[in-house]
Amino acid sequence: RYITCIFSAVIMLSASLFHVYISSEAPTCVSGVLGATHVEIEHHLEMGRKLLAAGQLAEALSHYHSAVEGDSKNYLTYYKRAAVFLAMGKSKSALPDLTKSIQLKPDFLAARLQRGNILLKQGNTQEAREDFEAVLQRSPDHEEAQDQLMRANELEELQEEAHAAYHQGDYSATISLHERIIEISPWDPESRELRAECYIRMGDPQKAIQDLTPTTRLRNDNRAAFLKLSMLHYSLGDHHESLNHIRECLKLDQDDKECFSHYKQVKKLSKQLDAAEELIQQDRYQEAIDKYESVMKTEPNVPYYTNLAKERICFCLVKINLAQEAIDVCSEAHQRDPRNANVLRDRAEAYILNQEYEKAVEDYLEAREFDSEGERIDLKEGLERAQKLLKISRKRDYYKILGVSRNANKQEIIKAYRKLAQQWHPDNFQSEAEKKEAEKKFIDIASAKEVLTDPEMRQKFDAGEDPLDPENQQGGGGGGQGWPYHFNPFESGGSFHFKFHHN
Repeated sequence: RYITCIFSAVIMLSASLFHVYISSEAPTCVSGVLGATHVEIEHHLEMGRKLLAAGQLAEALSHYHSAVEGDSKNYLTYYKRAAVFLAMGKSKSALPDLTKSIQLKPDFLAARLQRGNILLKQGNTQEAREDFEAVLQRSPDHEEAQDQLMRANELEELQEEAHAAYHQGDYSATISLHERIIEISPWDPESRELRAECYIRMGDPQKAIQDLTPTTRLRNDNRAAFLKLSMLHYSLGDHHESLNHIRECLKLDQDDKECFSHYKQVKKLSKQLDAAEELIQQDRYQEAIDKYESVMKTEPNVPYYTNLAKERICFCLVKINLAQEAIDVCSEAHQRDPRNANVLRDRAEAYILNQEYEKAVEDYLEAREFDSEGERIDLKEGLERAQKLLKISRKRDYYKILGVSRNANKQEIIKAYRKLAQQWHPDNFQSEAEKKEAEKKFIDIASAKEVLTDPEMRQKFDAGEDPLDPENQQGGGGGGQGWPYHFNPFESGGSFHFKFHHN
């Protein structure tokens, strides 16, 4: 709003004072730096005014530069160029022009008022007060100068009160006072730096970052702010942003020892983290685990990176089907970061690998509690699958029937099937009751082999659907319970003799 007001004011001022400048201030021929003539200076001023009105600030500034170089004794040209600087957000560049304008014309109140406003926004209450008092000395009823002088006095009192509160360790009060301080002096880096320090001491690094970020522009060569910003981002786990800020510090001085030392640490860690994630994208999970082990050695003191490493190692162990190892690492990660839904999801998948479906359902339910808006499809689908598997396990779990793990290959499944089929073949039993029990087990064993050696059927079962469950069959129909395709060899009436065939 402030810049908009300046912008409007300078356009009006340009229109009203331009002819005054030509008639009374400018000589008919000027020998400036470039030896510009009156006509040339007039052209630059007119073009500057038009471009400023059109919002083409850089082009307008270029013409005002030429006008100042052509006539270095005209107060109004400096004032107009200062207004363009302000419209561009370059208050530091505007100050010398306003000062020069005042030196050339001490009673030019508009320049004094404008300089006072800038000084006040920069937190320089003493010099701002001098300008406002100078305006009031010549124009006692000047309302804006009166208001701004009151604000300067208010700011000085607030600054003293805030510093006292800070030195007493009352950081909350210091922060509260700075709300008004920064409202009056938004271009003062010291007030933002002090409030940032309070936020750091109160454990709110995000707000500290918000305050420190503009100070890198408000103060020249602010390496201290870039270093502190880099360290804050680093502590929060944002290593890429940390690296960006520390590079800005080194741009200002490549020999800065503190910045260079931190740069080496951030660069090394960032490279390891990026490499680990790239390995995961390439399904090179064991290598990714090794890389995340290196991350924990590189940075053992910032909890974020250890938590992240544990989380991603947990994920990788699930991917390479090391169920119990995954459960152990995921449990440690969960203990370190109880609200991490990714860890709970991955431990649930490890429990599924370990055929502990109830625990898998519990973890997915807990993970969904931290997804308040219910936007994560992976948690929703994972819970549904775990619930289906739990339901099936209470009926028939083909992996348990054959005594194999969920990641068993086809050869392991057939080997287990043959061993159990020999053991439970009904011909091995004499009494009718034993034969009945053996027949039931034999059917389950054959069903398990049929499902787990057929890729499509196994995929359905792994997704939580029993492909042999009549409820899941299209078209219905009778048949023996659980026998593939509803065929039961023991219902043919005769004696069934089992023979093994190599698949």
